[in-house]
Order: sequence, then C-alpha cells, then structure tokens
Amino acid sequence: MIGMFQEAEYLVQCPKCNSRTIAVPVTRYIDDGDGFTPQPPWDDLYVVVTCKICHEYMLIAHPKDGANSYQFRRQNKRLWPASDRDMSSKIPESLRHEHGEARSCFRSSAYTATVVMVRRTLEGVCSEHGVNKKPLIAALQQMQADGLIEGRLLEWAEELRVLGNEGAHFTGRRVAREDAQDALALAEALLDYLYVFSAQFAEFKKRRNSRDDSEDAIKAAPDN
Repeated sequence: MIGMFQEAEYLVQCPKCNSRTIAVPVTRYIDDGDGFTPQPPWDDLYVVVTCKICHEYMLIAHPKDGANSYQFRRQNKRLWPASDRDMSSKIPESLRHEHGEARSCFRSSAYTATVVMVRRTLEGVCSEHGVNKKPLIAALQQMQADGLIEGRLLEWAEELRVLGNEGAHFTGRRVAREDAQDALALAEALLDYLYVFSAQFAEFKKRRNSRDDSEDAIKAAPDN
C-alpha cells in the first residue's frame, strides 16, 4: 500500500506566478515497498502542493535522508509542471550561459533584466556567426542576407531587440511578465532553430540523398 504523510509547508518556485513562495501540501504518498514503482525514480516520496499566492497545483519530490527519513523543505524537485528544460549541447556554451542568466532573472521576477539578457543573447548569436555589424539591427539584417535566418525569424529577433532596448533605457514603463516570458521562449526557439533543427535537417537531407544515390546506383548496375 501507499502510506500518507502529514508535514509542514514547502518552499517552492511556482511556475504560474513566478514566485519563490510557500506551497501548502494537499497529499503526500510514500512507497512502503509493496510493489509501487514511482516514475520518475525520485526515491519514493511525492507531494501534491498548491501555491499560497495563486493556488497553482504542483507535484514535487524529495530524496531520502538516510534509511527511513526524508529531507522535507530543504531539497525538493518540481516534477509537474515541468521545470526549464536543459538546452541542447549543440548550442554554444556562451549562448547557453547568456540565456541561462535570462532565465534566472525571470525566476527572480526581474523582467526588465530578463529582456536585456535576451538582447545580449541576440548579440551573442550574431557574434558566434561572425556578424559584428553595429547597431544590432544591422547585424540581424546581415544574418538574413547570409541566409542564416528567414523573414519570420528576423521579425522575432527584431521584436526581441526592440524589447531589449526598452529594458536597457529608462522609460518609466515596466516590462510585463508576459512579455519577458515570451521573449525567453522566442529566444530559445531561435537558438534551437539555428543550432539544433538546422543541423538536424541538414543531416536528414544528407541521409536521404545518400540513400537515393545508393538506390540509383543499384538500379543502374547491369544485371549479372
């Protein structure tokens, strides 16, 4: 059977209101060794909680601390909704670092800093491709001229650049959470396109062409 625990509140990062806040436990379950196999394997303890601010439901997990005790509060991992995914190692480390700082700013509710870091990421993308024109819009247009980004991606990058400029200069207006969140998502999509999907598509075409060449060679071979 699955045992149920009653324990204190938890400190978690809420993905909905983006706050490091207290979450109230709803239910806790622990595997007592009677055949229950949890997924993913987080050493048996799972807790359903709700955020005290926005009431978002979350599923968190704890590792064991010793043979029979658990580290409540001090160590927990949010299993659902999922945390930020790891960026592909195909993306240069320097760009992953810049985007990681943008994520950190967002998690800290520093939305102006988030969009500034996204803009820095765009500058890094251009630099990594050997495009160092100034201002940034000229570099992005050169990226399009070189066939590195298409029209829609240039439009995305341009909007991110403008938002980053607004964040970098005092205007008296705050950057909205939704704008910062969308900036992160669009920048991540741009990085995936340039370094992951473009390479994957090139490999796909290479494999297909190689297969077609082999089939043509077989068809052209004289019968024995």
